[in-house]
Amino acid sequence: MELERPDLSQVAPEVVAYIEALEAELAQRPDDQPERAPIPQEPPTTINVISLSHHGRAKRTPRHFYGRQRRAGMGVFDLETTPPDFPAHLALAEEEGHLLLVSNHGRAFRLPVNALVETPVRAPGQLTLGSLSLRENEQIAGILPADGGPQGGKYLVMVSQRGWVQRVRDGYLGKSLINGMSFHNVKDGGLITAVCWTNGDGDLFITTRQGKGIRFRESQASERGGLGLRVELGDEVAAVTAVYPHSRVFMITHDGKGTVRQMETFAANKAPGAGGKALMKTEKLIGAVTVNDGDDLFIISQLGKIIRFPADDVPAKEGAVQGVNCMALRNDEVTAVTVAHL
Repeated sequence: MELERPDLSQVAPEVVAYIEALEAELAQRPDDQPERAPIPQEPPTTINVISLSHHGRAKRTPRHFYGRQRRAGMGVFDLETTPPDFPAHLALAEEEGHLLLVSNHGRAFRLPVNALVETPVRAPGQLTLGSLSLRENEQIAGILPADGGPQGGKYLVMVSQRGWVQRVRDGYLGKSLINGMSFHNVKDGGLITAVCWTNGDGDLFITTRQGKGIRFRESQASERGGLGLRVELGDEVAAVTAVYPHSRVFMITHDGKGTVRQMETFAANKAPGAGGKALMKTEKLIGAVTVNDGDDLFIISQLGKIIRFPADDVPAKEGAVQGVNCMALRNDEVTAVTVAHL
């Protein structure tokens, strides 16, 4: 029996967008295509997925509640926000640990993970930034596990929108950190737009919104700060991640296209401060993270949908590419990405 589509005129726009995305996927699936058995969820873990909106609404949920999907799936609704607010950051951290929040002014804050409300996968979260005393026009530029996460970390690297690189030793960011301490002068390259942890013995890989990037030895970046990437007018730095010659980096654009670039095929510059080389064909690259065999990727969208899938599902490519579909989107766009090192 063929059913009529009900009237959706009174339904919330984000729900309509989700229904339309479901219809589009069903329309593309052959009638005789067998359903793939779902991949079992991981055993219970104390690692939490933290999502944070632009206006400071945050939540945490144990990682094992997010089931793995196929690449290019639609994900599930996660952090609930009300426009014009929308999800802006993702992080993974131990529930008994701390988060390090870095603002676009280069100020650092420590926050206990368990100070955030633990909720199911889909929940509104709670406002958390009021206690941080952010300045006018100051926003969070990135959130990281305060202990460096499973990969460790000796330096916090901050990169400004104009490509200025600043390194901060982990000792300054420990329990003795005074919340709101500043580590960057906004006059040097503008506001901070990207942060990451490093071990200090590898390379830095910096990408811009327009899909250009540079790689150079981290030891060449002064702790006092210096130009790491010459950014063209109309562009800005989107992400920074620590790499080694054998590393792979996953990059994702606003329209859900992603690719993996092997550092073996992206030569390091002899020194920082040069212009970027083309990595992806895009005008809005959202993020870049270093991935290893067996890692999982978490991607969140403007409508609060989140997807988890194996990084190994994304083929490695050379040269500037458009990428493959990593998340199905309809009237929506990707806002953040993080990686789970399993």
